[in-house]
Amino acid sequence: MAQVLEAAAGRADWAPALRSLVEAAVAYGWEGDLWHAALAESLAKSVNPFSLASERRDAAEDSLWRLAQDDMAHYLRWFDLRLPAALAVARDFTHDPSGAPKAEAGRRLKRLARSLAKAVSANDAEAMLRQVAAFHHDYGTGELGQGELFRVVAGEGGFAPELVAVEGQRPVALDDLVGYERQKRLLRENTEAFLAGHRANNVLLYGDAGTGKSTSVQALATEYAVQGLRVIELTKRQFALIPTLLDAIKRRNYRFALLLDDLSFEEGEVEYKTLKQVMEGGGEATPENVLFFATSNRRHLVKETWADRSDLEHSGDVHRSDTMEEKLSLAGRFGLQIYYPNPTFEEYHAIVRALVGRSELAEGVSEEELRAQAATWQVRRGNRSGRTARQFVSDFLSRRSEPPAASDSPREDPTTEGQAGPC
Repeated sequence: MAQVLEAAAGRADWAPALRSLVEAAVAYGWEGDLWHAALAESLAKSVNPFSLASERRDAAEDSLWRLAQDDMAHYLRWFDLRLPAALAVARDFTHDPSGAPKAEAGRRLKRLARSLAKAVSANDAEAMLRQVAAFHHDYGTGELGQGELFRVVAGEGGFAPELVAVEGQRPVALDDLVGYERQKRLLRENTEAFLAGHRANNVLLYGDAGTGKSTSVQALATEYAVQGLRVIELTKRQFALIPTLLDAIKRRNYRFALLLDDLSFEEGEVEYKTLKQVMEGGGEATPENVLFFATSNRRHLVKETWADRSDLEHSGDVHRSDTMEEKLSLAGRFGLQIYYPNPTFEEYHAIVRALVGRSELAEGVSEEELRAQAATWQVRRGNRSGRTARQFVSDFLSRRSEPPAASDSPREDPTTEGQAGPC
């Protein structure tokens, strides 16, 4: 919103500023007074000594408070600014806000804008400051206050990496994952201990593809966001950024889960050594507000070969290979290892029934019809998993929403026809 504020100060043209306001309205789902919403966003995302202090503790009327009061007096005048007639649309903007990618952050900002507008009408800058301080304490400041799940963007020109909120994802809860009750219980217990400031373990979720490992970690971000949990996704090529990232987040008033999704290393890939060093802490211990979460199809993460056994030594006893020990030691950094197996045939059908039952299109579906079509689908796919069940349900419900066809059997898939699968 820098361009909007510059236009308000007379240092920029209003036309680009209006375009920025409208773009923000579409992204955040704003309606009504876009000018107030833009000012609220500017205050919410400003990372400064006062906002960082408010994030960590309740508001205190100290020197930071008095300095912030001076700034808020300027914002009070800006909230009451008379905009040019050509920008009247920005003071009473209407559109359909459904599907806005930043909808949750938009709702928070709208509430802040409304409370600030009330303080403005009372000409009370201190009341505005208290609203802003409360917002930072509840949600944080900067980009971390705008979401729950983040990705890392490498900084350019030597700057530190940036965190960008992942937009447009459908919120998911652990209860949306059918079955896997033991796995979900272990995840919850470890996460709640972590959030309470108790000892907690780094977590490795391993097992068959499509069983909900990544979904489980993303669900933690949804369920525990109000308690200060933030999930940051990292790719294998970003491990070198982790030390700088840890330095940037260790003093923030959040608990961070660094998600290393679909983690595995092929023969010749040595990034796992960097990750081992980071997780051990090197010369500096891992911050107490950070845990590592990894998902993988491999329990030991690093591909093992028979050649790894070539340095076995014989001196009365047979000692383990040093090469094997080095590779297996990465998985040992994860104190909590949770196995996600493919569901049994009956568990697969339980997932299908649960997913179909969440839709209004399920009315009148017979158990026999559903079971037969779900079985055919997983045989053709050659795989039985939660992901296979979701794909079947999507196809099944889409066909029920269409006009009746000549056949009620699942759509033919030439790429999988003739494949065998577990049943």
